[in-house]
Amino acid sequence: MASKHTVEQVLPGADPLLKTRTKGVGPVGQLPVSKEQLREAPSGDLFGLTQNAGMGWRASEIGRDPYLIISTAGGLRHPDGSPIALGYHTGHWEIDRLVKIAAETFSAEGALPFAAACSDPCDGRSQGTTGMFDSLPYRNDAATTMRRLIRSLPRRKGVLGIATCDKGLPATLLALAGSGDLPGVIVPGGVTLPAEGGEDAGKVQTIGARFAQGAISYDYAVDMGCKACGSPGGGCQFLGTAATSQVVSEAMGLSLPHSALCPSGEPVWKDLAKRSAIALLRLSEAGITVSDILTQKAIDNAMIVHAAFGGSTNLLLHISAIAHTAGLRTPVVEDWTRVNRSTPRLVDALPNGPRNHPTVQVFMAGGVPEVMLHLREMGLLHLDALTSTGQSLGENLAWWEKSDARSQALERLRELDKVDPEEVIFGPAYAREKGYTSALVFPTGNIAPDGSVIKATSIDPTMVDQENCFHHEGKARVFASESAAIKAIKSKGKDAINKGDVIVLIGCGPTGTGMEETYQLTSALKHLSWGKHVPVLTDARFSGVSTGACIGHIGPEALAGGPIGKLRDGDRIEIHIDRNELTGSINFLGTDEGDPLSASDAADVLQKRETHSSVSPHPQLPDDTRLWAALQDVSGGTWNGCVYDVDKIIETLEAGKKAIAESREPQEDS
Repeated sequence: MASKHTVEQVLPGADPLLKTRTKGVGPVGQLPVSKEQLREAPSGDLFGLTQNAGMGWRASEIGRDPYLIISTAGGLRHPDGSPIALGYHTGHWEIDRLVKIAAETFSAEGALPFAAACSDPCDGRSQGTTGMFDSLPYRNDAATTMRRLIRSLPRRKGVLGIATCDKGLPATLLALAGSGDLPGVIVPGGVTLPAEGGEDAGKVQTIGARFAQGAISYDYAVDMGCKACGSPGGGCQFLGTAATSQVVSEAMGLSLPHSALCPSGEPVWKDLAKRSAIALLRLSEAGITVSDILTQKAIDNAMIVHAAFGGSTNLLLHISAIAHTAGLRTPVVEDWTRVNRSTPRLVDALPNGPRNHPTVQVFMAGGVPEVMLHLREMGLLHLDALTSTGQSLGENLAWWEKSDARSQALERLRELDKVDPEEVIFGPAYAREKGYTSALVFPTGNIAPDGSVIKATSIDPTMVDQENCFHHEGKARVFASESAAIKAIKSKGKDAINKGDVIVLIGCGPTGTGMEETYQLTSALKHLSWGKHVPVLTDARFSGVSTGACIGHIGPEALAGGPIGKLRDGDRIEIHIDRNELTGSINFLGTDEGDPLSASDAADVLQKRETHSSVSPHPQLPDDTRLWAALQDVSGGTWNGCVYDVDKIIETLEAGKKAIAESREPQEDS
């Protein structure tokens, strides 16, 4: 096909050269350095000042203390906010405004602001595509890049991280966790407002599946697909991974009180950037560093608040990774189980329900500090943990309880949305009365000997019995790719998924697809009339907004020889989840519905089987992701946060080099 553009438009023309200069006028002024500094300072320090002047900063101020703002800003906007070049998602689209406000604050306070960015992908945009293969590996790479950028400003006095979404904010948290010798503060980039008359950004991702099944019309689908976002910036309106990461950042003390879930673009959001910059200056003046805030107590507090919110299962990976990077003890399954047994769910938000309040309403109901007031009364929090205010958590909560900010937020929610704040965030007595149980259960069994995880609060209430247990037995429908599974969900033919089936998605762990997120499946099932009767088992991950009986992180993964990879179509699967005791099991029972095997006998059958013939690394799996999968596997894998444990990696490489060398040595004749 011929191009509409000509080669003359591509090759350089002469006219621009007529206005091109070969010399310029240098900056006015002198470097603010002494003779002693000229003699002894590294050349980099001096050249850095030259660069400061060259970029146009006032010469008299280029020697101020530098503070770095590192963000995930993406896209390019006109001053009025309209797009010049789109970002990947709303989460990083507006945060350049926060960078600007923070920089202006540093400058006004006598500091020298620097800004750098490492933008981030959109998990929603890459759902169901090979782009998802880069999602989780991106987190590690971005954290490494951010830390390198931080270290590349040698005289920085502190770091302000600004980020919002699923991988960008965890990467920023990892970057600061690995910069423990510096003062650091995180500014959560906020949430998108709901659109009047529109679906939320989670539900709208199911318009394709619902249309294919005849559940919605074409006109409805294209109308709703256009109007899910009530503001151009912020993370999605549900308590998914993006929102939960914001909650966790505040719970750890790295973000200011009542900063998580702030509505993007609103006055309170802009004010947060200014206050966070001043908080960083205060920490620097007091000599308080990230390692003083990010302690084992901070990790414990984050796990407790995560449980109280009923947060995304992806934070199992991210909190563990943050702990490892900070040199702290990494939580294990027993820790998560203990926390969830002691901590009731105190928040009603999308997707946990039952009223499904959007995240901005959770913010206006008091957000993290309001939840923490209840947790404080239960004696669950470490109140002596230091925070980014320079005060302890206990001092922050004492302020919040009597603050004008609290009373104004609660009243504003009543006034604007006619919502009672106590129906959004509530105490343990109300939670017990309404049957709100803790979120996470870690089922084991002959399909998951190394464990798995389910967000039990997201199981449809009508599928839970009077004892608060979910029980399902059905035949397996095994798929070795997400595309094959979604095709069967959309199908109305012989290959269609039927009510009562168990979807088993295999070969999608770290080695197969980079441990892709499979929201395309779970969201479709949620919004199809029969979907609540179809559980999902997989060695992949789920989105934080996933709902239903969805069990992921199953280990070992299929490509590591895990039993899940040995299941076949028609195998009988039994699932049991006790939401009171927070226990669960997933077992293969054989192939005969009328004569089920015991779990142990069925395990013997699985052990003798070969891994499913269709299981293999995806042919389009990037080499970058293959390397990430190998490195994180050596480092402890999924249940250690998919981190890079440098010592273990080096030890493994050295052992491998030695083994290879020994194998090449000539063997003596016997």
